[in-house]
Amino acid sequence: MILSWVYAILEFMPSKPAPPSRSTAVEDYLEQILDLINTKGYARVADIAQGLRISQASVTNMVQRLDAEGLLKYEKYRGLVLTTAGETLARNIMRRHQLLTDFLRMLGVNDEVIYHDVEGMEHHISPQTLHSIEALMSELSQNPAMLARIRSRATGG
Repeated sequence: MILSWVYAILEFMPSKPAPPSRSTAVEDYLEQILDLINTKGYARVADIAQGLRISQASVTNMVQRLDAEGLLKYEKYRGLVLTTAGETLARNIMRRHQLLTDFLRMLGVNDEVIYHDVEGMEHHISPQTLHSIEALMSELSQNPAMLARIRSRATGG
């Protein structure tokens, strides 16, 4: 219901195709690595594997690929650091994730649903749509009565 309302608003905005994006897996890895660096001060293969719930061998393969792509520097048995390009991309991924989370929370969606939906949406949403959601959130935060009506309709209240 809420998404149909958002789509109706976005329908009036000029449309541009989204730029080509990295794979969902690459984005998940970069997001996990930056989160580890932000919380622990470092990221190791074992920590990434635990966070993503996958094998260390799979992480090692992806980390080597990300190193070859210039998104991080990896030294076997020593750990890794994001390059400037990798950190910029990871910060953009985290910002997109947070914006979608905040938007759905603003609409009154419960946290379990938010987690599931954002994990699906965050990899497939264009910068234009994100910008539109950000503008909509700004307007709604300045109009609490309208936000309350939307939340009420969305939750069936």
